[in-house]
Amino acid sequence: MVIPVADGVEILSYFAAILLVDGIFKHATFCKFICPIGQFNFVAATLSPLEVEVRDQQVCSSCHTKDCIRGRREPASDLVVLQRGCELALFMPAKAGNMDCTFCLDCVHACPHDNIGILSRLPASELMSDPRRSGVGFFSRRKDIAALAIVFTFGALVNAFGMVSPIYVVEAWLGKLMHVQREAPILGLIFAVFLIFEPAVLLGVAAWITRTWGGVKRAWLPLVIRYSYSLVPLGFGMWLAHYGFHFFTGLYTIVPVTQSALADLGFSFLGEPRWTLVGIPKYVVEPLDFGFLMLGMAGSLMVAWHLAEEDCEKHPVRAFAPWAVVCLLLLLASVWLMMQPMDMRATMMAG
Repeated sequence: MVIPVADGVEILSYFAAILLVDGIFKHATFCKFICPIGQFNFVAATLSPLEVEVRDQQVCSSCHTKDCIRGRREPASDLVVLQRGCELALFMPAKAGNMDCTFCLDCVHACPHDNIGILSRLPASELMSDPRRSGVGFFSRRKDIAALAIVFTFGALVNAFGMVSPIYVVEAWLGKLMHVQREAPILGLIFAVFLIFEPAVLLGVAAWITRTWGGVKRAWLPLVIRYSYSLVPLGFGMWLAHYGFHFFTGLYTIVPVTQSALADLGFSFLGEPRWTLVGIPKYVVEPLDFGFLMLGMAGSLMVAWHLAEEDCEKHPVRAFAPWAVVCLLLLLASVWLMMQPMDMRATMMAG
């Protein structure tokens, strides 16, 4: 019973942290800066075809109450809030993209002019431009958000690698090399290599080639930050392909699980659990997964090309080529991972 107790403590600690942080700080600080699920969703939302945004900027220019951020208040008492404004303190006329928006829609309800809505847009369009954004400022100056995008992309591959058969061979080899029997230091080394060293080498070399061969005048680190956002669509494609594989191949397991749960409670009217009922065949799911990867690749190339055109008008191919190679390497690694036998993650070093 150690594991359930540990899980309970972890869950309680998580909610205690939420109450503590949001009790001290305002503007949904935990969700915006700390919650790992929130950070994942923020990056993935950059590929959404929808965005909460202003319909007409001129209407906002003539608005004097700014209810979208202040909230709608009682006329007789400014302290009485009838409808909350944006909890993340996003000023809608200056908002651009989904990176710092939770889609709570408080601003939509607060706007007295019905000038804010969920509007359609080109997916990943916010990764191609760099306006000053309410809440996060300029993407090109945010090393932390660029690092988040890099971890999001490379983490998709590391996550999949942790669930395929070759991980056990690598762990066994590292265990002998490091003379350790515990899995934690081995996983720590794997994470360091694939989430820090590998991105630093690939993106660093690509930025150096972009400067020297492409003739881009930007400094090396700003180039790394700028083009790291182009990897997000491919990373999202890998997340979608990986978890789509698990979802579709186990789509029908809800039936035997429900049968078993009801049988344990004494209700057997659904019959014996049909554990042979699993999901969609692998030969049907794999083409769909590779389609997700190709869509992600196309999105990354589209963003990288747009950035290259802005940086190098005369020879955009030279600025684009290094990042296309990085995307190709990540695509090949993703395809290789998706072709490996998927295993349930277990503790290899135990015993």
